[in-house]
Amino acid sequence: MPKMVRAAVLVSGGGSNLGAILKAKTAGKLPHVEIILVLSSRSDAYAIERARSHEIACVVVEPKQFPTDQAFQTAILETLVKSRPDVICLAGYVKKIGPGIIERFRGRILNIHPALLPKYGGPGMYGRFVHEAVLKAGEKESGCSVHLVDEEFDHGRVLAQAKVPVLPNDTPELLAARVLEQEHLLYPKMVREFCEKLMAGGVTS
Repeated sequence: MPKMVRAAVLVSGGGSNLGAILKAKTAGKLPHVEIILVLSSRSDAYAIERARSHEIACVVVEPKQFPTDQAFQTAILETLVKSRPDVICLAGYVKKIGPGIIERFRGRILNIHPALLPKYGGPGMYGRFVHEAVLKAGEKESGCSVHLVDEEFDHGRVLAQAKVPVLPNDTPELLAARVLEQEHLLYPKMVREFCEKLMAGGVTS
């Protein structure tokens, strides 16, 4: 039997990208990937229901449970270490990844961002704010980026992108929906490619 890559998915909201990964797994498109944990920073995230419907272990670690961000980050790290993932996938996870987590899993944390990085990334650039900024700037195209996570928001090496046109009558909602379609195609594909490279020992940060 081939080695399975153990993946943990971090979420904060609806988890539609988690859903895309799970759909790809069910369809046999992630044959060497095992989703061993979904970790949510919010107890009301719908992503939790997605995980439980697939009988995947789910843990909630909320910032409000801890006196400091450092204590919160330590709890996240301890939960991940116990689960022993080979790769971590951020899927709508809005909290900054702490330096201890980065150091422990350097080069093995993936994120998908709803813009063509390095444009429209960084603190505060998530969800609707990204699409509003793209439209305000008069961009002709937008899209999504899968990248490695480092100590800065949306800064790590970009692994792949998918582009969509910005249309004359676009609203943030219309643009977001078109970008999200591409996210759901790109992220599972890149998770598969990344995990295959990881199995072959070819992943570098």
